[in-house]
Amino acid sequence: MTGPSIHANAICESRHVGGGTRIWAFAHILPGARIGADCNICDHVFIENDVIVGDRVTVKSGVQLWDGVRIEDDVFIGPNATFTNDPFPRSRRHLDAHPVTTVERNASVGANATLLPGVTVGRGAMIGAGAVVVADVPPHAIVVGNPARIRGYASGHVSVRSSVPTVEPESRVPLVGGAMLMRLRVAEDMRGRLSVAEIGNGLPFPARRLFIVHDVPSEEVRGEHAHRACHQFLVCVSGRIKVMLDDGQERAEVTLDDPALGLHVPPLVWASQYRYESNAVLLVAASERYDPDDYIRDYAEFLAIVASHGGEDVNGSPADR
Repeated sequence: MTGPSIHANAICESRHVGGGTRIWAFAHILPGARIGADCNICDHVFIENDVIVGDRVTVKSGVQLWDGVRIEDDVFIGPNATFTNDPFPRSRRHLDAHPVTTVERNASVGANATLLPGVTVGRGAMIGAGAVVVADVPPHAIVVGNPARIRGYASGHVSVRSSVPTVEPESRVPLVGGAMLMRLRVAEDMRGRLSVAEIGNGLPFPARRLFIVHDVPSEEVRGEHAHRACHQFLVCVSGRIKVMLDDGQERAEVTLDDPALGLHVPPLVWASQYRYESNAVLLVAASERYDPDDYIRDYAEFLAIVASHGGEDVNGSPADR
């Protein structure tokens, strides 16, 4: 690969710029910055010293990357996106160390979005134009607004099944990674409706633990983890929630809005619940007692574990391997 291409009207003081990277007019890169290969640094971009930019990154015009910013491979940063690195700035006051703000691989930051100090934007996430990101963004999430809220999930480099066929009474619809959406048996008369799940007939495992999620104060994401051994069975007994399932190769989004609709989530399936209605009540049956060591809370670790269990091309991108 050839060396970097630096415009005559750019100032590049760093010696750590990868081959094939293009730095355009009026960009200014300080000596301590490290820029990967095959990047596109557009006009009027400023990059401070304690900044690391991966390979194949696009930084559009009017962006400043301040100390503490980490940009991983294949990230897109839209024009005039704003990064911050001091939670309580004062003139002529300097921090000894800046919070680390990370944008993980394959994520995109829309035009004029603002990221507060110390947040992590998960891999494959999409930050909408003008969004104000005040908290970590889950992998593949689409967030918009001020403050930014999840409004869906991006397909990234894997296929997403966002629509699930109608689930007929007492039938089952396979999703991803062995997950199953099923219609429970319902008894109905003039006194009301009764949804029934028996072990082996609706409930696919003996339940050792029950818990209820309710009074969720906002639409923020919950769950966002996988289990090593525990099976779960989710029923939204009131209101509506959305669930995104991810087996490392494929994702599926389902809506739980009927107490006769159950979702079986087996081990090694990443599950995120979001867009809770204010009156939503989620009942969860689990096959195991609570064990913090059974949880996989880091998405990168989840992908590695899936791959070690025989998954191939777990994230669909050659650049991710």
